[in-house]
Amino acid sequence: MSDADHPLPRPSRRLGVTGAIVLAAAIAVAAIGIVSRKHDEARLAEDSASQHTTVNVVVPMRGPSEQLVVLPGTVRPDIDAPIYARVPGYLKTWYTDIGAHVRKGQLLAEIETPELDQQILRERSNVLTAQSNLDLAELTAKRWQNLVASNAVSRQEADEKAADAKAKSDILQAAQANLKDLLTQQSFNRIVAPFDGVVTERNTDIGKLINPGSSNGQALFRIADNRKLRIYVEVPQNYAADLKVGMIAQLRFPEYPSRSFPATLVSTSQALHETSRTLTAELQMQNKDGEILPGTYTEAHFSLPGKAGLYLLPASTLLFRKEGLEVATVGSDNRVILKHIALGRDLGASVEVVSGIEDGDKVIESPSDSILQGSIVHVKAPAGRDSP
Repeated sequence: MSDADHPLPRPSRRLGVTGAIVLAAAIAVAAIGIVSRKHDEARLAEDSASQHTTVNVVVPMRGPSEQLVVLPGTVRPDIDAPIYARVPGYLKTWYTDIGAHVRKGQLLAEIETPELDQQILRERSNVLTAQSNLDLAELTAKRWQNLVASNAVSRQEADEKAADAKAKSDILQAAQANLKDLLTQQSFNRIVAPFDGVVTERNTDIGKLINPGSSNGQALFRIADNRKLRIYVEVPQNYAADLKVGMIAQLRFPEYPSRSFPATLVSTSQALHETSRTLTAELQMQNKDGEILPGTYTEAHFSLPGKAGLYLLPASTLLFRKEGLEVATVGSDNRVILKHIALGRDLGASVEVVSGIEDGDKVIESPSDSILQGSIVHVKAPAGRDSP
């Protein structure tokens, strides 16, 4: 059989099959490349996200319109006085013991004053002697005045007798003054209550040697008027300007846990103590029933106006840096912005921030100590929400 009997395939048909194969291969390669690129992009995104720190954020809360300030206080009686002796001697007897309610002028004790009694006896004798000398001098002066009229004595001698009588009168007055002073001292052998109140101390007993004055001896008694009480509170400098005379504070006492007692602010020291930077405030309360005892510890609850521009943040948001106190916030581009802040009160779990932050700030909670300005972070979304 010759070549003429077997015709060759047509070239156009072979080219069509080859082109189809090449096109299919190109499409397959392109598809594989796209899938691979998508996979690589996804992996890159995952790697990038894993390198960013995930953080929780909180939004600052505005401070309340009123702030409750609780400060410790000391309760004292309206009047509290130690009773000292004014004369030396020995205690003869006492009539009131601790807890006794006494009235003004009531006798508390008596003191024996043997030395003072002897001084009074001597001074009485001096007064009598001075009186006798004055009587004789006045009689002599009168007689010499009569003799001058008859020229029996000179005017000079009569004047001398009159001057002697005047001197004797002065001596008598001095002796009488001394006797009066001693009698006044003797009256202090009766120890009496200077005002209505309660005897809170008795520091003496029968037969005890008594030394007069506060510098030489111990107080015999102590009396307090508890019908009205004074409460002294040390107020920190931050709140000193908010105190106003006439404002009412509520007092809480450990022995009355379910009750509060109103007290009125009556005055302040008008100056801060340099050592503590506190202002002494005095409150007063009525205590006619005697429920509250002087010396008691109390807590004074003041309701003060809130400070403008005050925010509350969890204490866990604070960063203690050498540059000062800071918080880390998250910007719109998820980059960290460090802000310097100034604190007010430390409330334990939260703190007051008086400056450095604004409404709407996203403050990072429990930030890492190594967090830096401009770092990119991933904000963890609340439950049921996507990340911003």
